[in-house]
Amino acid sequence: MTQRTFIRTLFITVFFLEFAPEHASPQTTSKKDLIDIRSTMQQLLQDEDTDGDQKITVNDFRIPGTERGNKRFLFTSLSHSQYEVEGTYYLSNLLQELQLLREGGKDTAEIRSERIFEQPVDHISRNIKELFWDGLTRHIDEQGLLSIIRDEKTVSADGVRTLYVPPSDKFALRYFTRVGRLHPEWNLQIVQLPDPLTPGYVRHLDGHHGILTLALTVQQDSSISGVPFVVPGGRFNEMYGWDSYFIVLGLLHDGRISLAQSIVENFLYEIAHYGAILNANRTYYLTRSQPPFLTSMGLACAAHITNDSLRHTWLGKVLTAAIQEYTHVWMNPLRCTSIGLNRYFDSGGGIPPEVEPGHYDPILAVYAKKHRMDPTKFELEYRAGNIKDPELDQFFVHDRAMRESGHDTSYRLLDRCADLATVDLNSLLYKIERDVAGIIAHEFGGSYSLPDGSIEKSSEWSRKAEKRKQLITKYLWDEERGIFFDYDIRHKQKTYYVSAATLFPLWAGCATDEQATLLVQKALPSLEMSGGIAGSTEESRGPLTQDHPLRQWDYPFGWAPHQMLAWQGLMNYGYSDIAQRLAYRWLFTMTLNAYQFNGTIPEKFDVVRRSHEVFAEYGNIGTKFSYITREGFGWTNASYEIGLSMMNDTLRSHLNHLLPPEWIF
Repeated sequence: MTQRTFIRTLFITVFFLEFAPEHASPQTTSKKDLIDIRSTMQQLLQDEDTDGDQKITVNDFRIPGTERGNKRFLFTSLSHSQYEVEGTYYLSNLLQELQLLREGGKDTAEIRSERIFEQPVDHISRNIKELFWDGLTRHIDEQGLLSIIRDEKTVSADGVRTLYVPPSDKFALRYFTRVGRLHPEWNLQIVQLPDPLTPGYVRHLDGHHGILTLALTVQQDSSISGVPFVVPGGRFNEMYGWDSYFIVLGLLHDGRISLAQSIVENFLYEIAHYGAILNANRTYYLTRSQPPFLTSMGLACAAHITNDSLRHTWLGKVLTAAIQEYTHVWMNPLRCTSIGLNRYFDSGGGIPPEVEPGHYDPILAVYAKKHRMDPTKFELEYRAGNIKDPELDQFFVHDRAMRESGHDTSYRLLDRCADLATVDLNSLLYKIERDVAGIIAHEFGGSYSLPDGSIEKSSEWSRKAEKRKQLITKYLWDEERGIFFDYDIRHKQKTYYVSAATLFPLWAGCATDEQATLLVQKALPSLEMSGGIAGSTEESRGPLTQDHPLRQWDYPFGWAPHQMLAWQGLMNYGYSDIAQRLAYRWLFTMTLNAYQFNGTIPEKFDVVRRSHEVFAEYGNIGTKFSYITREGFGWTNASYEIGLSMMNDTLRSHLNHLLPPEWIF
């Protein structure tokens, strides 16, 4: 093949792939041909990254009067052969490939055309498997600690980085004290938490919060390493509670069994040493948990353990921890209500210190005016505990409870969460009760002895589950509307706020067949958008005003956990075709945005516009990167892998060719 012929063939191939990918196949050359990585990448960015964000996206418009931004790049190899690539997606793939080669220390290399011309679905899934999971993996030990303490959230005003160790882990205290001495340049302070650990102690840490240690393991060569875990990504550089369940599902699907089990091991450590699965392993989260998924995580991992004895031992550890968590956290009087159902609650007080500066300014301004104070001074005095305002204190009781729910923030819960017996939490607790009953029955012959000698019986846990199911129907179910609603204990009525939480009973299995049918007929149509399930209906959210701005867990935004729980819930009740349709909507949204925006995989989407360009509260984690994303976002990555497993070959082909769901279903 002559040089001129090859260029023409490659150009035709790329053009065809851009506009009719179902009929094209990549063309490659049999001759090895090296390119200069640095200069090619530099020229590519100069020509096509016209908005200067170090990515190639549909937002890179052509510069008038020039060839810049025309989505066509001609480059020359070291042997003076020329190659041309056209189209946003293919140019962004080329940029990603060049960056990976550069990070691998390459000065010159062959360009693998199969990577440039990889179909979108295959490209996204491969990146999740090969790049994202590793990019999100952390471990707290001498080797892994630096990447965590570099996080600005770990540095106090005086430049000290603090690592907190639970009082019950003497081994960890000795180990990390030695690590701190070996690395004085880290300016690392090791602090042992007090026993007992009180909300007052946590509040006095304001300005000196830090990371909490997780499990350590001693290797065969006697070296010590931290048990690995996966973080959500971006500014979330710690192990989160409910995020981890969905991450575990993604890891298991991708064959990362050991890493998935390690996350569960770290949760067992948290329960043993901190008394709860924490919102995340930082000190300001010591007073709250997150939606409970421990038994679901444990059972998901157990399904991949082929040795009966090892599986039995694994489930025993999970069972002991789950019963402890259920008893001491979720059945704690602070989280129980007068109607027999449960609520979210945070035992801490005051302004949550992890929230970004400025978030509470509108709220604090109202109370500063009430107290006739400058807003800045008022906030400082209130944070210090020098101002008492019962009404503002109560606002933060609800705000902190909402953060334990994981749905921060939503008008469903704002300024009332601690008064609500919520659909999501009580569905999750029903699932735990049923799981515990099942594990005891199938693995331990119907009864299980805890380390303190007390006996747990499968029949008793089944009774708890059945009682909760009855209470959920009594207080949370509305037969006429065909929707589960949260129940306001203070006002003794349902809230009638329609949200994606109404689908949790399908996932947990606590809905009757009749309730499931009504949910599909009445609730689902109001939540299903072009790009997936929305966090709420527009009507429930209400009209937007200066005083009623967008909240990220409400309409029009959609999140991976709601999608995944809805898919599984619908399949539980025989609605697999609807689950597949919803999965396709979500995966189409993800694929379209990755295709147009340099492979971006963010934490959430506007499912009405099918866009990752979200401008509400905290922005959208996972969208800010240069050249190539190495992480995506934890549970969104998982949703792609799980959703893809629900696609048959035809639907997968439709996704690769970006056929909108309305053309298919």
